[in-house]
Amino acid sequence: MKVTLPFVLAAAAALAVALGAPLATTVLGLIAFGVLHNVLELRYVAGRFAPVLGGRLLAVLLGLISVIVLCRIAAMFVGQPARIAEILVGYAVLAAGCAYALRGRLLGLSGAALAVACAVSLTWPAYHFVVLAHLHNVVPLFFLWEWAAALPVLQRRWFRSVQVGWVFVLPVAVLLGVFDVSSVSPSTVAAFAGDPGRIVALSAPPGSSVEIGARFLVVFAFLQTMHYFVWVYFLPRHAPDAARAFEARVPWLRGVRAWALGLGLGAFLGVLFAVDYASGRALYSAFASYHAYLEFPVVLAMLLGAGAARSQLVFRESATSGQQTAAVSMVTRES
Repeated sequence: MKVTLPFVLAAAAALAVALGAPLATTVLGLIAFGVLHNVLELRYVAGRFAPVLGGRLLAVLLGLISVIVLCRIAAMFVGQPARIAEILVGYAVLAAGCAYALRGRLLGLSGAALAVACAVSLTWPAYHFVVLAHLHNVVPLFFLWEWAAALPVLQRRWFRSVQVGWVFVLPVAVLLGVFDVSSVSPSTVAAFAGDPGRIVALSAPPGSSVEIGARFLVVFAFLQTMHYFVWVYFLPRHAPDAARAFEARVPWLRGVRAWALGLGLGAFLGVLFAVDYASGRALYSAFASYHAYLEFPVVLAMLLGAGAARSQLVFRESATSGQQTAAVSMVTRES
């Protein structure tokens, strides 16, 4: 229960604040934890999945995502053309992940599926970015599911059931109107963020009614809060092996330095948020592309099975003195 109960309590608290003040939860949560969770998530993913995020693949991904950063900055000035360019490069990131994980007919099928999905996104780009915003918030489910493989069977089942509960069951309940969410009132606490409609538009499908838009904002505020809980509290506390693996690759960011970097950059950006929220959020969104897009190839490698082509991640979990230690190994195989 020591790893499951915190999620039950966190989900209850996150839902309460999201229902009570969705605008303030979204805005203030981003300012307080946005940059810090970027740094800690990158540390976890780069450490835990070092065999995937390395070599030529990492160079390709960093190059593509850097183009996305430029697209998001350009979107501040040219608008829709830059957003269309981001969609194209975003699918190139997914294609790179598929190329790493698959070979032969499966690679061809995945390429065809990506082409169809890309065409849909280009046809309805506004929906693409709403889906992307929510998808990013639920991605921790995949990492928590993988992490839980080391738990005893019964504990693992309870843990994974709770994860499915907060990722899917509670958001669906909100969208179906189980909770009373009739409108989104402007928050005096987050008044500096400007027009609430612009914030709602980031999380709700275009053309949504006031009621539906409010429900989607509550879902976004709830999932964003849980997203921060996973990356800022739970995984740093319960997966120290990932931090050690990252520090072996990046020794200059050992120990508290990662926290200091996240908090320092967060404080700097927080000033910009307070002065000009729209510009601050646009700048944050641009540089947050690295953590948001790097996680997708890793998830693809887990879902598609990287070992089906050239390599396979094997996580061996062992218990020593009541503490679990993870060893990550790469098993290379011929296609």
